[in-house]
Amino acid sequence: MKLYEKEIFIPAKNKGSLIKYFSEQVNKNLSPTEVPIRFVVTKTDVNGYCCELGILSKESNLEHLKSIFNFRKRSYEDTNKFNVVLLIPTGIGAEIGGNCGDGNAVARLIASSCDTLITHPNVVNASDINELPDNGLYVEGSIISRLLMGQIGLQQVRANRILMLMDKHFDKFFNDEIVNAVSSARVTLGISCDVYEMNKIIDSKSKYSKSGRCVGTIKNLENLFSIIEKYKDNYDAIGLSTFINVPKHYHKDYFSSDEMVNPWGGVEAMLTHSIAEVFKIPCAHSPMMNSREVMNIETGIVDPRKSPETSSITYLHCILKGLHKSPQIVSYEKGLNVEKISCIIIPKNCLGLPILAALKQGIPVIVVKENKNIMENNLELLPWNKNQLIVVNNYLEAVGVIHALKSGVSLESVKRPLDYTKIIK
Repeated sequence: MKLYEKEIFIPAKNKGSLIKYFSEQVNKNLSPTEVPIRFVVTKTDVNGYCCELGILSKESNLEHLKSIFNFRKRSYEDTNKFNVVLLIPTGIGAEIGGNCGDGNAVARLIASSCDTLITHPNVVNASDINELPDNGLYVEGSIISRLLMGQIGLQQVRANRILMLMDKHFDKFFNDEIVNAVSSARVTLGISCDVYEMNKIIDSKSKYSKSGRCVGTIKNLENLFSIIEKYKDNYDAIGLSTFINVPKHYHKDYFSSDEMVNPWGGVEAMLTHSIAEVFKIPCAHSPMMNSREVMNIETGIVDPRKSPETSSITYLHCILKGLHKSPQIVSYEKGLNVEKISCIIIPKNCLGLPILAALKQGIPVIVVKENKNIMENNLELLPWNKNQLIVVNNYLEAVGVIHALKSGVSLESVKRPLDYTKIIK
């Protein structure tokens, strides 16, 4: 069983449901043995859409998987509470949230303006730091897509039993440090967590796609799945600390370059997407340190957005804190579902299933121009309802928009100049 990335081009379409159209076009470009687990539009022009797919090679025991394109339109919006989805996609070089948990402050800011914040590990994972606020839900990215597509609900929990799957390192020092990190979380967070030592049973390699996104390949995935299948009934969440192979110079280049997209995040997302899709269980990943040589690289003073990675050996505490209370996946009729989502906040130019779902669900989408990245999509060309797409300069303005939406104040009414009232004849 293998995970890999596939690039396809989908011709432009002016009418009808984009979700249905993309689903049909993706199926045309896949063989019967390929299952899409991730869908990203990297560039849009007059001719169509450049798309990148995370693909899981299909096995007979995966027949139960539902298509990521299955869509259920919500019948109404529940306005009892104001719940916000904050997305900063992994592996696209986002100016804010594209490094090591430098989206934490943004998450705390947005959470202060809503009842519940739903976000994903990339936003708040910062090695030994995770500042997800008390009203925040730590949800794996593909599960957020399923939530917005109307496929599932989320059930908040008091605590999860966590199983940490750890690659066996040739240098026992690193395995000892992972166990110590788990023990530290047990002592300070009060988590329940056991560690399972694996003998490097998967082969993960990172690479960059033509668009510049960080992606990768993962081989021998069936070995990992067999362990999860064996233990999943005894645990509520899965943490992973496994090797990701990158060229040796990446470790130095990443800290010395302001332009390099984080080379680990994309393949991590592919791995956790596959586990969440197959087993319907919360999961998160931290890359295992390759060697003491890598650990001892002298980086000097680095970009503050990358600094958490220079002061950790295991990069593990962030995911343990997140998984501690990560919500369980339940049926649509239970828990928090798309009917209870009030708006979504994304960086500029990002287009994938969450945005396509929001478009069709009628959910307001706030686009933050300041959060630049390598994606090349003009979201304003999509068929939005009036005032559904809201473009702001920064996250501070996004909070103002959230308060306006909550209070029912139209944005145009608090801006100047104010247009004359439209008269329809």
